[in-house]
Amino acid sequence: MTSLADPTADVLPALPALPGQRLARGVTRMLAGLGHAALPEFVPAGGLRVDVISVTPKGEIWVVECKSCRADFISDRKWQGYLEFCDRFFWAVDADFPEDLLPEGSGLIRADSWGAELVRMAPESRLAGARRSRLLRDIARVSTARLLALTDPMGISGAAS
Repeated sequence: MTSLADPTADVLPALPALPGQRLARGVTRMLAGLGHAALPEFVPAGGLRVDVISVTPKGEIWVVECKSCRADFISDRKWQGYLEFCDRFFWAVDADFPEDLLPEGSGLIRADSWGAELVRMAPESRLAGARRSRLLRDIARVSTARLLALTDPMGISGAAS
């Protein structure tokens, strides 16, 4: 049933609350369109959380870091730690972001809540086989746990929450 206050409430999904999450949604839509398996909010190691990690059809692992504004970019002290967990690293920013702030040698994606476009391909830096294998297993485990949490009211633990 449609709400009188918002006639699209039953039709359109709610926008994510935070600007970076809205960018991540547009990025994951674009990546899915390219045949990737994209996963937002992934923890590759303790103390790190990437905005989007994606496995390409060829098996490359991409990390996309979403930055909603200059202050968001300048306050990020962890992004260089993400480089050891991907074959290619990208920044995702909106159309108003000052592109000259972004470091050389990384990819660029322009995004909004609804989609994104690949502006500049990131250079490849191949992961070691053991790290790739571990990351692929971790991505599969996290993805499965999230899917089960959506489809099973008892959750993955078997206990009602």
